[in-house]
Amino acid sequence: MKKFLLSLTAVTCMASQPLYAEPVTAQSQAVSTIEAFSTAPLIRSVAVSNDGTKVAIIRATSKEGDYVIEIRDTSKLDAQPIVLGANRMMVSGVVWLNNDKIGVMFRQILKDGARRYWVNRFAITDADGKGDWLIPFQNNPRAGFSILNTLPDNKDEILVETDLNNNYKPDVVRFNVNNGRTVSVLRGSDKISGGYISDADGDVRAATGWNLSDNAIDLYARAKGDSDWKLVKQISPKSRESYSFIGFSKENPDEIYVNANQGQDKTGIYLYNIKTGQYSERLFGLENVDADGVIQKKDGSLVGFGYSAKWPQRYLTDANEQAIYDGLDKLFEGKFVSIISRSNDDSVMVVNASSDKDPGTYYLVLNKSKIETIGSKLPFIDQEKLGSVKYISYKARDGRKIYAYVTLPKGKGPFPAVVLPHGGPWVRDTIVFDDWAQLLASNGYVVIQPNYRGSTGYGIEHWTAGDNNWGLKMQDDLDDAAMYLVEKGLATKDKLAMFGWSYGGYAAFAASMRDNNIYQCTVAGAGVSDLSKINATLNENRFLSRLQRPTITGVSPLSQVEKVNVPILVVHGDIDGRVPVAHSREFVEKLKDLKKDHKYIELVEADHFSDTLFYEHKMAFYSELIDWLDNKCGLK
Repeated sequence: MKKFLLSLTAVTCMASQPLYAEPVTAQSQAVSTIEAFSTAPLIRSVAVSNDGTKVAIIRATSKEGDYVIEIRDTSKLDAQPIVLGANRMMVSGVVWLNNDKIGVMFRQILKDGARRYWVNRFAITDADGKGDWLIPFQNNPRAGFSILNTLPDNKDEILVETDLNNNYKPDVVRFNVNNGRTVSVLRGSDKISGGYISDADGDVRAATGWNLSDNAIDLYARAKGDSDWKLVKQISPKSRESYSFIGFSKENPDEIYVNANQGQDKTGIYLYNIKTGQYSERLFGLENVDADGVIQKKDGSLVGFGYSAKWPQRYLTDANEQAIYDGLDKLFEGKFVSIISRSNDDSVMVVNASSDKDPGTYYLVLNKSKIETIGSKLPFIDQEKLGSVKYISYKARDGRKIYAYVTLPKGKGPFPAVVLPHGGPWVRDTIVFDDWAQLLASNGYVVIQPNYRGSTGYGIEHWTAGDNNWGLKMQDDLDDAAMYLVEKGLATKDKLAMFGWSYGGYAAFAASMRDNNIYQCTVAGAGVSDLSKINATLNENRFLSRLQRPTITGVSPLSQVEKVNVPILVVHGDIDGRVPVAHSREFVEKLKDLKKDHKYIELVEADHFSDTLFYEHKMAFYSELIDWLDNKCGLK
């Protein structure tokens, strides 16, 4: 496995680098499909400069990624680009800091004695490839670096959150992108210690602080031009209502948008007047799902609201923005279309169009009339083999309505089936194109992904219904998802499996030991096996330790390994920082002692999240996954 170290270079080339140095060959169709899904995305991200003259494209040069940044002239996309090389690092993102400089996000493995772990880094360079690389706070890696505002009217500085004196109370500084010099704007304190939000002018006017005496988070804001902070809201871990600042109003600078329940089950959008302390009526909200937030232009003016049903959705209030999306929706009919980057005057926009059967293609829209194709994210996947995705609901055994995604493979059912629960569990699936579901569908499996109780996004009641039900009612919801497939004729009772990652891995552990088990096997990836261990890690965050710990009780798989009654495949990264690999190692040791049917795969230098699962990891993991389901589980 490649180790990524900090080494930044710049070169020029005549055209985009080829994805492969040599043509790909495969011994069988199954291996070909696995290789296609294992290969890193050809294009990782695209961003256009504020003036619209240049576009930055993060493009892979090998199956593992080995990403470079191409800087292209938007008026001549096929002309010679500037290529910023990534010799010994993993480029993960790029942002325009002004029309001439870019900020590059990347990841690398650090070693501290025997400990290895992935860290995020940031570097700044000239978009023409001629300047040196500037690494902010290079001598103080603990300082961190988070951009609050790129300050469009100030080409030399950006607004940054960082911990200047390593006291774990982040500060705000203006950072000079040319020489790295800083000007202090706001110092963190016992009262104000993070969560900073600036308005469109770059004034920091919202922040949060940990209230030690009340064991709560205090949210502060201040009126335009005022230096005094006003306590707006105290969030207690004893309350499960959501409340967050999401941006300042352009129309009235003394008002801030808030996403909150305000006594209702689903969150909605409100305006809070900092001077008067009054809230507006609910500006936006829905009956079935929470509101996601507001949609604003770079100058802070409101254009609409966001929410997630099957796909992320927009409710636009601005006629011009509505006209732009109407045109794009007609052009890419049946696709999920999003504008991911745009120039200040909207003359140049980067658009991504995707669907359940399309991983996504990037386009450049010029003057709202001309379209240039930048490239597909995963062009090597055969879309003819992909499944169609339906957004459905089913009733759990106690009558609860559960929303879920069903990915249907080619052909006529019934099919072998996989229940694929999301991680978290305090998140929800919002699926356009899902790699794992489509990998399974391409191999003939119908996949169901439930937003089981305990998932967020569907209101307080659905979220809190998962409290203290790990492996209990939450697990019932997953089994009921499998039975939904059987009842609809999409699956049969003798060909069911569960595969999950993170909390989904926990669910697969729990599923392997249920009485009257409905599954032929399970696959537990990066799963929690010991609830006492996961509760202990919450001590690192005072708020979470009080908010989440009381909700995490139920089945602790490590204490019940003797109940395992179906074959289980266990997969884990050896440097997982979120769910330590000990969860799987200790579970597997007990499986060995009890002579339970199992297999264990440990992925070297893989962390918890997908950014650290590379081609070699995926080739090994996906090959074992499909072989396990097809043969060991007898689903084929």
